[in-house]
Amino acid sequence: MLSVQNLQAGYGASQVLFDISLDIREGEVVTLMGRNGMGKTTTVRTIMGLLGPRGGVVEYDGRAIGGLAPEKVARLGFGLVPEGRQIFPTLTVRENLVATAANRLGAKGPWTLARIYDLFPRLGERAGQLAGTLSGGEQQMLAVGRALMTNPRLLILDEATEGLAPVIRAEIWHVVERLKADGQSILLIDKTFSVLKRLADRHFILEKGRTVWTGTGADLTRDHDRVQGWVGV
Repeated sequence: MLSVQNLQAGYGASQVLFDISLDIREGEVVTLMGRNGMGKTTTVRTIMGLLGPRGGVVEYDGRAIGGLAPEKVARLGFGLVPEGRQIFPTLTVRENLVATAANRLGAKGPWTLARIYDLFPRLGERAGQLAGTLSGGEQQMLAVGRALMTNPRLLILDEATEGLAPVIRAEIWHVVERLKADGQSILLIDKTFSVLKRLADRHFILEKGRTVWTGTGADLTRDHDRVQGWVGV
């Protein structure tokens, strides 16, 4: 589905990614882990076309997409829940959800407002409320719902539970579990190691802009000491 090989990228004179490799298969949940500043969000921005690659290959279904404009990447079936949520604060909950809604790839049983409200009942209760007046947790739910309304083949969650109350985190993780059960392909960037270990199929760990480890949950247990050094758990 998605293959990233030897990716390099940076900002101005500062190079951030030196050698990132990862892949995601159809229906998989895959994580990107590592301490702050190791290149996780920069990797996502480069995959999404928000930052141009300086080297390496990004392929989607065998097609090179490195350097494509962000809107073209999104139309291929990528749904991003960005770090910091970035909802539209002056639009209502409902308007946020329908603003970018699409089913360009002809998904069977596409996401609708009713399905989003079933997934996140609070959004249904606040459908007419301005998004900027929602709590942080509700805004995160809205960001996830908005991405799902694009009917993505690959959903990318960048720090989807950061800074949230434990009860809201649990709700977000429950939703991710439901999506996984439905076969949604997901790339997760998060620090909740215990949940990621249980939930994801495979893991990639970054250190100073390089992929330094990859494996399954069982591999994480076996290599616990090494992983602890990279992730800080």
